[in-house]
Amino acid sequence: MDKKIILLSFLCISLQLSFVSAQLQVGFYNTKARCPRAESIVRDTVRSRFFADRSITAALLRMYFHDCFVRGCDASILIDSKNTKNKKSEKNAGANGSVRGYELIDQIKSKLEATCAMTVSCADIIALATRDAVALAGGPSYSIPTGRRDGLVSDPSQVNLPGPSLTVPQAFQFFKNKGFTMNDMVTLLGGHTVGITHCSLFKGDRLSRADGSMDTNLFNRLRKTCSSSGDPSVFLDQNTSFVVDNSFYKQLRLKKGILKVDQLLASDKSTAGAVANFAANPRAFQQAFANALIKLGNTQVLTGKSGEIRRNCRAFNPPQLKSPPPPPPKIVKSPPPPPPKILKSPPPPPPKVSIPPPPPPKVSVPPPPPPPKVSFDPPPPPMVSVPPPPPPKVLTPPPPPFFFSSSSSSSSSSSFFSSSSSSSFSR
Repeated sequence: MDKKIILLSFLCISLQLSFVSAQLQVGFYNTKARCPRAESIVRDTVRSRFFADRSITAALLRMYFHDCFVRGCDASILIDSKNTKNKKSEKNAGANGSVRGYELIDQIKSKLEATCAMTVSCADIIALATRDAVALAGGPSYSIPTGRRDGLVSDPSQVNLPGPSLTVPQAFQFFKNKGFTMNDMVTLLGGHTVGITHCSLFKGDRLSRADGSMDTNLFNRLRKTCSSSGDPSVFLDQNTSFVVDNSFYKQLRLKKGILKVDQLLASDKSTAGAVANFAANPRAFQQAFANALIKLGNTQVLTGKSGEIRRNCRAFNPPQLKSPPPPPPKIVKSPPPPPPKILKSPPPPPPKVSIPPPPPPKVSVPPPPPPPKVSFDPPPPPMVSVPPPPPPKVLTPPPPPFFFSSSSSSSSSSSFFSSSSSSSFSR
């Protein structure tokens, strides 16, 4: 029955992580409506600090882990006790008392507020700063989703972190409750490849007696160091102490782990295989470490209308500064075009009336006269002008004998002319 409950709890956490991952997004601030320079501001500020203090990588990794493992990645670890109603906060509770790097977060926040006020959350600043510090220290370069919002509670009674003296099964219970697998736990503890610890955290477990679990030379050297007054510090990775690499796992296989829980990873049957794999395969560790840090950043995050965006990472916003949820990317709609300016123009000139010339008068052309009727009657015979016949030659007869006879003269003349005329017209 208990196994069923544990399995159901694990599935619920996995579903929650998947839902949260969908709400966060890579490049969340990369819009004009938000803060497109946010990630570059974080990166440049972390780089400046890293070249001045290479231990900042370990400090940010620890802050990131301790914040996300209490109430989720909500920057509740940044709240100063003096800024709470009961004057208590996570910052000074238990192991959080030795967390450092707060001033770097303040510096980044100040620059972001000057560029885009009340936009970038303190929780996202921790996640981005840790990513950049890991890459600067030789670790993987990876993209991490953003869009987290800052929490409204910082309760020291809720600080319950896995300690260095736990066994592997005991430590895993903490990780499983947050939705992590055994391999995730082995990978995240690889963050001990950088950073330091204090003698008070391992002296009783590791140096009280020589039980063969620690390299003899290292055992003797540490006993001498930790016998000094005060609470000296030693590197967790005795080889490449400022580099994010797989050297930590190689040290474990040589029995050079400093913390009890670290060294047990190499001997416990549930984790020894992962340790051997990472020790032999640096690329496998780099990829797994990037994935584990992204998954850590998705733990119980606040998004949408939950939480707030703090103006000062060390204090909750006063009531009048409660920030609304980040607006979705603004779709800039161009304003409607202004109405056209109506210019009073002089009245238009009267239209030119073009009077066409009058059409030429219609000339009624009478139809052509009908062709003359051709009479096929034979033409009259041409009129022949017959010249008058010459006068007849009058032969003057010889004068008759001189006598006078009037009747004989008249009868001869008439008969002569008649005969000539009839003969002419007959022809």
